[in-house]
Amino acid sequence: MSYRAEYSHSIESPETFWEEKSELIHWYKKPKQVLSTDSNGIHRWFADGELNTAYLALDYHVENGRAEQDAIIFDSPVTGVKRRYTYQELRDEVAKFAGVLNEQGVEKGDRVVIYMPMVPEALIAMLAVARLGAIHSVVFGGFAPKELAVRIDDAEPKVVVTASCGIEINRVIEYKPMLDEAIELSAFKPERCIVLQRPQCTASMEIGRDLDWQQAMATAEPAGCVAVKGTDPLYILYTSGTTGKPKGVVRDNGGHAVALKYSMKAIYNMEPGEVFWAASDVGWVVGHSYIVYAPLLAGCTTVVYEGKPIKTPDAGAFWRVCDEYKVKALFAAPTAFRAIRKEDPDSDLLAPYDLSALEAVFMAGERLDPPTYEWTSQTLGKPVIDHWWQTETGWAICGNLTGIERMAPKAGSSTVPIPGFNVQILGAQGEELPAGSQGIIALKQPLPPSCLPTIWGDHERFRTGYLSEFPGYYSTGDGGYKDEDGYVFVMGRTDDVINVAGHRLSTGEMEEVVASHPAVAECCVIGINDPLKGQQPIGLVLIKNGVEVDEEQLEKELVAMVRKSIGAVACFKKAVVVQRLPKTRSGKILRKLLRQVADGQAYSIPSTIDDPASLPEIEEILDSRGLVSR
Repeated sequence: MSYRAEYSHSIESPETFWEEKSELIHWYKKPKQVLSTDSNGIHRWFADGELNTAYLALDYHVENGRAEQDAIIFDSPVTGVKRRYTYQELRDEVAKFAGVLNEQGVEKGDRVVIYMPMVPEALIAMLAVARLGAIHSVVFGGFAPKELAVRIDDAEPKVVVTASCGIEINRVIEYKPMLDEAIELSAFKPERCIVLQRPQCTASMEIGRDLDWQQAMATAEPAGCVAVKGTDPLYILYTSGTTGKPKGVVRDNGGHAVALKYSMKAIYNMEPGEVFWAASDVGWVVGHSYIVYAPLLAGCTTVVYEGKPIKTPDAGAFWRVCDEYKVKALFAAPTAFRAIRKEDPDSDLLAPYDLSALEAVFMAGERLDPPTYEWTSQTLGKPVIDHWWQTETGWAICGNLTGIERMAPKAGSSTVPIPGFNVQILGAQGEELPAGSQGIIALKQPLPPSCLPTIWGDHERFRTGYLSEFPGYYSTGDGGYKDEDGYVFVMGRTDDVINVAGHRLSTGEMEEVVASHPAVAECCVIGINDPLKGQQPIGLVLIKNGVEVDEEQLEKELVAMVRKSIGAVACFKKAVVVQRLPKTRSGKILRKLLRQVADGQAYSIPSTIDDPASLPEIEEILDSRGLVSR
């Protein structure tokens, strides 16, 4: 079937389409209600079906001939540890840890917070919670105690699972003191904490509350799978950058399993037994969907990597992993490839490795700028596939269905809408705009399976935040346009549109131009207050390693390039060289914080930031150029 036929079927007959896809997974009780409406008026998928996600990810494969196939390959360059788990081994470990949780009173519907580094035990804990029909909430390992505390208060977990430490480049981060402080700060107190002791650091244990992972596992009785409804929650995931009360995205079991199983073949062209690597972290939605659940639902082998794209030990780390494990599909954020490009612009570190097994590179998590797209595709000689999605959807909204019909890519576009997602470009009054017109990207309801049905404990926040702006649509908060071929171009968050002398301009377009300069490794364009024009764009630029530039001359060249490409109306006159950009741990540049810095506003450094020192460093540089409002 062609992409057009597949997509049209999903939009014109969504119930029939998703009923067909639901046949791809094993149900304890097959759903008769494919699409229904709940008491809040929200569309729900497979409400009366019964299943267990951990069974689908593990037991099903053990019972159907994949017991001895690798399920997980663990590779930790920061510790030197490598380990493989077959489906049988992983299923047995998960069943035992489910028994540990069961002994602590965890039952169907209970919550368990998981605060762990990128180790196999993090996946084991997630799957064990799912096995019991309980709800996990993974918090990125190393989050500050205050941020962890508000998540504990919101989810109210019966148990917290943690590790003694996480390992970063040249440092050990102790998790247990941060967890202890978080529990001290939180109003809700979990009954038990289960601690994985790692050899790099031994955590102190509180008698009566804390359990040692290894000791508990030694005497645990395996627990079986608990059947849940299709609409019962599988997990809560708090969106990055949250301030104040966190926003817990809820994911249900049925729609999630159906959509992710479908996506592995349709989008990523993966077959059972092949190796898939999502170079992310289980604290983020990419990790949930494509390190843990989707590869295992599809019977693939998933790589769990405790390292970075650079400095563990060098910028050839990704190529080494792809070669060593014969990775077929690699999925990472564009920021990872920009970091590699900055450290090794001529790709010298690629030479020793054989990437013949690698068929495609997928990127998401932030906008893929054309220079990064072109460098990666030219360097690897492989298809580079941009796709766009959100924590709220759990899988791609737009992409390239490489398992159905690979479409010709267009630089700057995340290709076309994925089946099930009715993507429309709306004007300010909610009117659908024609091809080529920039507007707000919205999804016409019903949303396909796996999309969030609510915010944990706060349905009104879900309604007002996503559904109220345009009745009948889910508002993505992103701006962009569709071209005459139906390709979608996501230009960034709607608050990344700046107003220069009455002209609304996309900073994403300017970033494309700036990033195309041969000396530029990465850049960010923000709008700062201007008393005459309202806002004025400035560029923050990182230079490739080993490249010498005259900063004044570079600024002149960049100004000329933007003027030629976009026009004088852009009013782009300032480009500043910086050493690093503030990003979340998932690789998103913190543009709002940069605007606050430049506008002289008070700002707080969020728990999601990867390099806290980058903000004051940039503030000092901008201040020296007279670019901070006072």
